[in-house]
Amino acid sequence: MKVYDTRFFFEHFYSKDKSILEKTKSEIISTKKRFVSAIVIHEIYHLTLQKEGEEVANLRVNLLEKDFKVVDVNSEIAKASAKLRRKYRIPMADSIVAATAQYLKATCVTDDPHIMQIKEIKTSWIM
Repeated sequence: MKVYDTRFFFEHFYSKDKSILEKTKSEIISTKKRFVSAIVIHEIYHLTLQKEGEEVANLRVNLLEKDFKVVDVNSEIAKASAKLRRKYRIPMADSIVAATAQYLKATCVTDDPHIMQIKEIKTSWIM
């Protein structure tokens, strides 16, 4: 079971390196229980709106919602996120992704140094 961070999708959608794309595709195919925080949906939608426009943003997010279970920020995740944010002094979105992984007892797929420093969760990356 894995929770995917925004940086994973940034690499998947925007890397020019074909080996990275193969690794992200392989990661998705090989993982049966795939989750994404609603905050990641926000970040991907926002990023894609800026780079490619609303039509592509809608298509991309619709695919994510189809291929990944979207986890809303409930009060338990929100409180855990606030604790992680305070303890590690990290951005709110990163603390929400980490708290989602903690809540699900899942590995977080990221190379974000903010999330990778959190001792309460396990992280992995595609390299």
